[in-house]
Amino acid sequence: MTSIRQLLRRLLGKEDVLAISRRYFISNGFDGTLTSIGIIVGAVLSGVPDGLTVIKIGLGAAVGLGTSAVWSVWEIERAETRAEIKRIERAMLTDLDDTRIQREQSGARLMHAIASGSGPLIGILIPLSPFVVEGAVLTMQEAALVAVGLGISVLGVFGAYMGSISGQRWYVAAARMGLAGLVVAVINFFLPG
Repeated sequence: MTSIRQLLRRLLGKEDVLAISRRYFISNGFDGTLTSIGIIVGAVLSGVPDGLTVIKIGLGAAVGLGTSAVWSVWEIERAETRAEIKRIERAMLTDLDDTRIQREQSGARLMHAIASGSGPLIGILIPLSPFVVEGAVLTMQEAALVAVGLGISVLGVFGAYMGSISGQRWYVAAARMGLAGLVVAVINFFLPG
C-alpha cells in the first residue's frame, strides 16, 4: 500500500504525466458534453415523453463513451509505453521488467485511462441532472434549457481551466469552449425531426 502511495505521489509530481492525463480528460469531457447536449436537444424535440427516458438515453451514451475513453487510452498508452520501454532497453542494453521505470509507465497508463474515462462521465451526467426533477420542478422544455446551459457551463469550465494553465485569458478560452455547446444545440434544434 505504501509503495502504491509513493508511486502515485511520484506520478502526480510529473508534469508530463499530468499533461497527458489533462488532455485526455478535457478532450473526452468535451466529446461527452457535446454528445449530451445533442442527445438532450434531439430527445426533447423528438417528443421523448419524460425526463427518465432522457436520462436512460444519456446513461447509455455515458457507458459507451466512458468505456471507449478508458479502453482506447489503455490500449494506446500500452502500445506507446511498450515501445518507449523497448527503446530504453535497447539504449541501455538491459531488461526493464519489474523496474521503477516499468512500474511508473504502468501507473501513468492507469492514470491516463481513469482521467480519460472520467471526462465524458462528467460531461454527460452534469447536463442530464435537470431531468431528475422533470415533472416535479421543471417541464421537459425547461429541463432541456437548463441542461444545455449546464453543458455550456461545463465546457466553459474546461476552457477556463485550459486557458489558465496555458497563460491565456481564461474567460476567452471559456467562451470559445462554451460556444461549441451552443453551436451543437442550435444545429440540433434546426435538424429535421
